[in-house]
Amino acid sequence: MFEIIFNKPELLWFFIGLGLFLLELVIPGFFIFFFGLGAWVTALVCLFGEPGTNLQIAIFALTSVLSLLGLRRIIQKKFFYSKGDLSAEVEDEFTGKEALATSDFGLEKTGKVEFKGTTWTGESKSLIKEGQRVIIIEKENFKLIVEPKNN
Repeated sequence: MFEIIFNKPELLWFFIGLGLFLLELVIPGFFIFFFGLGAWVTALVCLFGEPGTNLQIAIFALTSVLSLLGLRRIIQKKFFYSKGDLSAEVEDEFTGKEALATSDFGLEKTGKVEFKGTTWTGESKSLIKEGQRVIIIEKENFKLIVEPKNN
């Protein structure tokens, strides 16, 4: 079995890429993915041509680094977001929407807020009374930052 893999460079590069993709799942940082991509591009080149070992390594290195530099930010913006950089789709579902306070809270005390049939932890810089309508300013994980609704 291993003889077949080492005799066919396209299979070798394919399995190297697969291994790198699987490694990306356990190591944080989102950069190993691009080396897996480089390995698969090299496998495709080997499938349709017969480049030498040095050219294979050059193709792997070049495509890995170029894809890392060119695509990493684009993919991170599209599929990942940090606390300070929420994607517009997620933020729009909460920000600016109206919710109902189901307990008294505010001024460094958390309470409960009902939004779309679900109870959330609520936090506000203003004093909020039970039954008061509030506007969601921001969502932090499972907590909604709210302010009183001006009638």
